[in-house]
Amino acid sequence: MKQFMRRAFAVLCLTMAMFALTACAGSQAEEETLSEQDKLYVSQMAESTLRTFDMMTQEELEATLKAAEKGKDTVLSAAVTSWIGIKEDLGALVFINPAEVVLTEDGFGANVKAVFEKRNMDTYIAIDEDKTQYTAISFNPVYTIAERLTKAGLNTLMGMGTVFAVLIFISFLIGLFRYIHEWEEKQKAANTPAPAPAAAIPAAPAVEEEELADDLELVAVITAAIAASENTPADGLVVRSIKRAPVSKWKRA
Repeated sequence: MKQFMRRAFAVLCLTMAMFALTACAGSQAEEETLSEQDKLYVSQMAESTLRTFDMMTQEELEATLKAAEKGKDTVLSAAVTSWIGIKEDLGALVFINPAEVVLTEDGFGANVKAVFEKRNMDTYIAIDEDKTQYTAISFNPVYTIAERLTKAGLNTLMGMGTVFAVLIFISFLIGLFRYIHEWEEKQKAANTPAPAPAAAIPAAPAVEEEELADDLELVAVITAAIAASENTPADGLVVRSIKRAPVSKWKRA
């Protein structure tokens, strides 16, 4: 049992020694690849890039953005757009800490910590192995928790407000459909020809009837005239009513 424990302990020590040697070899290889000259160049390049962004005016930033978009330089155009959005939150540049240079898969990278009047900012700038082209530029201002919560709340309100505004607009359009339908019906009614009026039927002439039974004098005269024309005694005649004859009959007579 004791021999087994000794062997296990020896194997464990040997394994740990191998890991330590591997780590040291990797560290030495990295140090040999990343020379002091490369560190100094990449560090100065990163600091100079950050100072250049800080010194550019709004007009110069817009001109740089147009040139980057025209040349299809997506890294620079994204960096300029990001800087335009955050420069008001930073204020004036106070100082830049020495950059931390690291090796990347396609070149070199530099982490730069800068202090501005309003807040600190972490910047990452990377270039290719030939040191001729940017491969990444990112600006990360350091916001407090309260500022982050405020921005998140404002973004939420803006998103919800946009959604409600669109829904209200759609409801307004749907409400207008009723008036559009009424307008179409009026247009159809206006374009439909009106039916021809029916021919007027002439009213029949009213027959004027006059009851003259109460006019005793007229009745007596007419009765006497009839009795004389018929040679009949007036006592045998009884006049019940008198009607005016149409004028046309008298003309024919």
